[in-house]
Amino acid sequence: MNPADPSRQLLDPPRVDRILRRMAHEILEKNQGPAGLYLVGILQGGEPLAKRLADLIESFEGIRPPAGALDVTLYRDDLSGREALPLLRQSHLPLSIDGKKIVLVDDVLFTGRTVRAAMDFLVDFGRPARIMLAVLVDRGHRELPIRADFVGKNIPTAHDERVLVDLAPGAESVTVVRPSQGDLHA
Repeated sequence: MNPADPSRQLLDPPRVDRILRRMAHEILEKNQGPAGLYLVGILQGGEPLAKRLADLIESFEGIRPPAGALDVTLYRDDLSGREALPLLRQSHLPLSIDGKKIVLVDDVLFTGRTVRAAMDFLVDFGRPARIMLAVLVDRGHRELPIRADFVGKNIPTAHDERVLVDLAPGAESVTVVRPSQGDLHA
């Protein structure tokens, strides 16, 4: 890595596409097909991934599992520490989650707190048969005993680095950004 450049791209569009195809196949394999599957993306990064996985499953099986989205903002355990009011986005669950095999989808798994908030949200709205977790990137540093069932890529990071995921079609990427020298002294 160039010392002057605090970022490094780890995944480009072809690699992201291959990873998502593999993950879709793994989801189908673990669940013996698409029956009863329900993909739920955690806003913001998980929603487009859930839709992409649903598209891939449909292309493989001819059946599209429902895909929804959750805004877990009000379920987070760090709301009291924020200075500004949080921006709320609309959750969308097109069907009941009761008895469904839920695959929670997020772009990056870090501390596990967002996933915990998403599970709290889900059980407030129904009783799924099972909840599984699919993430594009697992970067470590867990604070809660949460692990993903389907992982696109394990990317070890320093605690102060950031993982940026761009899901723009044809320009998908995963980049790790480390703090610049100016950030360290701020």
